[in-house]
Amino acid sequence: MTGPTVTAGGAIFPRLKALGVDYVFVNSGTDFPPIIEGLAEAAAQGIVLPDALTIPHEHVAMGMAHGYYLMTGRAQAVMLHTNVGLANGAIGAINAACEQVPVLLMSGRTPATEEGRFGARTVPIGWGQEMRDQAALVREACKWENELRFPEQLPGLLDRAHAIASSTPCGPVYLSLPREVLCEHIAADGLNVAPSMHPATGAPDPEAIAEAALMLASARAPLIIAQRGAGDATSFAAFGEWVREWGIAVSSWWATRLALPTTHPCHVGADPAAWLEQADVVVVLDSLAPWWPDKHRLNPDAKVIHIGPDPLFSRFPVRNFRADLTIAGETALTIPALVTAMEGMNRDEAAIEARAEALAEVSAQHRHQATEAAAAGTGDGITKAWVSHCLGRALRGLKSSVFSELGAILGPLERVARNSWFQEPHSGGLGFSFPAAMGAQLAEPDRICVATMGDGSYMFANPTACHQVAEALGLPVLVIVLNNAEWGAVRGSVSGLYPDGSAVRANAMPLTGLAPSPDFTLTAQASRAWTRRVETASDVPGAIADALEVVQTERRCALLDIQVTPD
Repeated sequence: MTGPTVTAGGAIFPRLKALGVDYVFVNSGTDFPPIIEGLAEAAAQGIVLPDALTIPHEHVAMGMAHGYYLMTGRAQAVMLHTNVGLANGAIGAINAACEQVPVLLMSGRTPATEEGRFGARTVPIGWGQEMRDQAALVREACKWENELRFPEQLPGLLDRAHAIASSTPCGPVYLSLPREVLCEHIAADGLNVAPSMHPATGAPDPEAIAEAALMLASARAPLIIAQRGAGDATSFAAFGEWVREWGIAVSSWWATRLALPTTHPCHVGADPAAWLEQADVVVVLDSLAPWWPDKHRLNPDAKVIHIGPDPLFSRFPVRNFRADLTIAGETALTIPALVTAMEGMNRDEAAIEARAEALAEVSAQHRHQATEAAAAGTGDGITKAWVSHCLGRALRGLKSSVFSELGAILGPLERVARNSWFQEPHSGGLGFSFPAAMGAQLAEPDRICVATMGDGSYMFANPTACHQVAEALGLPVLVIVLNNAEWGAVRGSVSGLYPDGSAVRANAMPLTGLAPSPDFTLTAQASRAWTRRVETASDVPGAIADALEVVQTERRCALLDIQVTPD
């Protein structure tokens, strides 16, 4: 080998930079010496690299990469410690897979050799952490996985990993990195060249678009159920104008991203029940679970159109919602194509105008009722709806994002702009919203990022690690813990299945209580966050205002521990 060389461990970061990676969220271990040495060498030589951030828990690292992507649309990288670090990061991989978020996930691999090679095992964990199939920890969640076997493979494998992760439908990928291989040298030249492989972007079939356009243009009562947003900024704006022009009802059933402002005259709220019963054409827009089969009744005569990057959600073994027409493609391409296809089509102007007016009336009434219900519920304490309403009012007109995890409720919480609302992934890997909000804050420092969650979700977020990172990186996230001292989602699930059962009638429902509740303000104060405990409904607006003042002017994390009534 002639010319300058670098260890394979040292080659990772310059190659990631060439792929457009801004940050590598790292939780290091004994497999990292060649990586750390390579970073130090690169810094000494003035080589431009992605920022390597030390993250003291793997779940936090995965959540931050997730949140950063939601703001930027660019995949980031996470590096973890062998099998134990990968195991801690697995929930984040499951969340990313469910939400089709690309992450370049890497972890070390315990040395295969016991002696005789540079990088061989040196401490007892080198034996204890060996697995027969380490990649099995995340294989089901990843689109692609492999192990680096020879050092010269590194640039090509990173290029391939990035391209596959960012191709339609996006998702996480995994590469394991044995320490002996990382210690070997490769040529340093060429690590900063353009990617050798580019992602594939799925576009819709024009014939399917034309068929969908005809069905929608002639529909009497069209309905769209949207869960994962409406694509990029351009398609989000086009979607809002298009549904208004055609008078199409839009429901945000279990929406993890915002497709339409909650104030839009065509937004009919979260529950699609009444609309499904009368709809003659239903568009399932990038929705994993568009309705509740044993609760909602689809009009048997309706035609159902599924649209999305992976409209049939092929990684889920059972998902049998009817699909009379299926259109695969990135939402940012599909929506404009559908809008264009319907331009100039024959339309019953009088019927569409009447339908649009009726929708606007229902939408306004729905918002009014949500506001009244939020205020009325304060007589018995602080409700989630009241906190949501107050938060929405406080954020009005501000560039902001709310990451809700069994916390604030869309509806009582007014949200208007794209990227202003994110709910926990349907995979249910708790501890999502706090680190995701930190990743979003890292991506857009001028944005107000709010993480609102239940007390159980806050504990799952590894809050000590989150607050440490927030202070270290200067991330002024507003954290709102809606504290009911129980697993409210579990209680709700039990009540739904057994409304008249013994558990509902019990003084204390088994396996749901989290009392005595810790003083979460002390957890946050350990990292110099501003905190306040709120126990009275009338104090909620002022507490939110004071917390927002802190994150905007002092640029430090703030936490509100709000004592809410059980759901």
